[in-house]
Amino acid sequence: MGIRTALPAAELGIYSLVLSGALAFAARGLLEASQDGAHRKAFRESVRPGWEYIGRKMDVADFEWVMWFTSFRNVILFTLCGHVLFAKLCTMAAPQLRSWMYAVYGVLAVLGIMGPWYLLLLLGHCVGLYMVSLLGQPWLCLGLGLASLASFKMDPLISWQSGFVTGTFDLQEVLFQGGSGFTVLRCTSFALESCAQPGRRYSLADLLKYNFYLPFFFFGPVMTFDRFHEQVNQAEPVRPEGELWRIQVQAGLSVVTIVAVDIFFHFFYILTIPSDLKFANRLPDSALAGLAYSNLVYDWVKAAVLFGVVNTVARLDHLDPPQAPKCITALYVFGETHFDRGINDWLCKYVYDHIGGEHSAVIPELVASVATFAITTLWLGPCDIVYLWSALNCFGLNFELWVQKLAERRPLAQIEASLSEQMSRRVRALFGAMNFWAIVMYNLVSLNSLEFTELVARRLLLAGFPQTTLAILFVTYCGVQLVKERERSLALEEEPGQDKEKPE
Repeated sequence: MGIRTALPAAELGIYSLVLSGALAFAARGLLEASQDGAHRKAFRESVRPGWEYIGRKMDVADFEWVMWFTSFRNVILFTLCGHVLFAKLCTMAAPQLRSWMYAVYGVLAVLGIMGPWYLLLLLGHCVGLYMVSLLGQPWLCLGLGLASLASFKMDPLISWQSGFVTGTFDLQEVLFQGGSGFTVLRCTSFALESCAQPGRRYSLADLLKYNFYLPFFFFGPVMTFDRFHEQVNQAEPVRPEGELWRIQVQAGLSVVTIVAVDIFFHFFYILTIPSDLKFANRLPDSALAGLAYSNLVYDWVKAAVLFGVVNTVARLDHLDPPQAPKCITALYVFGETHFDRGINDWLCKYVYDHIGGEHSAVIPELVASVATFAITTLWLGPCDIVYLWSALNCFGLNFELWVQKLAERRPLAQIEASLSEQMSRRVRALFGAMNFWAIVMYNLVSLNSLEFTELVARRLLLAGFPQTTLAILFVTYCGVQLVKERERSLALEEEPGQDKEKPE
């Protein structure tokens, strides 16, 4: 049932006021907790000296964020700057050869950073999947691709292969995992696209140009081969009007976000507090809910920054890379919950959509989601916490379809048909609010810890029932209403021929 009626301005104002007040109240509790815990013994390892001139320490619990602005800044960022300059020269001098130039620069960069043995190891996987693609059997290509991925995610093969990389480079382990994992996904995409177009044989050179495009090599995102091949082989790429301005805006937003996160980490220790469960248990209910929510928002911000930087470089090369992930604040549907849109596109195209079809039948959807999360588990690295995360999110995705199918049957369909559009919207927003917290809880398992997730669930759903539970549900309901209104406005903007309905 499509809801097109706009919410009254007064109702929107109330929702905005409630949401803003709740966030401010939770932030105040987190700020006070961060100040009280700054000198705790349990915080010493992850709260380090920061802005001493104003007496603020900094939360450095996230290894990835710290890595990006130490070793990453000194090595990878330098090579990306070199890629931008090299790509600009090639585009000016010989645009028809730019795909070759990108590949040559990427190979030389990987060789200089990780060494010849690592390069030969990846070339071996590339050649293996290329040879299998010549047979034209998609199931064989996917099977070998998953086997290659497993060899980088499971012992003893991962230990044996990592032994080919010598040296003590700070980012060696991170870059080994990133480069090898994304290489397997790209090679598998190449093989499957080759099978899908038997009349057009792609060469090994096409695969190498695709795999060794440096901006995507170590950290993604994954562009499927068909999209990359089409875009990178444009003889005379033309930039759309206003594209450079959008690139500059994206780069500026990335810088602003980095500065904002740095400021945030000096005042809110959202990553360190959950590691001290005794301290976290003393937080007020509102602050604890804000802490759980902040952990997911931060993980989205981290992904947005990484892909924002990489995508800026890719757009300078006249590519249209996968978009940044959708903000967690706007998510109340499991089907839209993903932090890496490139991998999500890969999984949807080759597994989820291929098996699930229109995603309207219960059994095919169950099989498709189980297969998709099985591969996701392999990608993340099989372990108990990943198994639990995959099972919870797979259940959430299917439960949405089960509820939707139930709502389409009598008598629920008749009940909803008898409701006004506004009331129907409110009922759906209520279910969206409950779904939002299911998404938060299920993803806290992998983003933080099972113990912290249990603490949050016990405090907010059991010990805090009914006052805390209902208060948090109401605040989330207000947020979902605002998100749905935003989506309605965007839908109307995309349909200029439709008459916009006036608010009731």
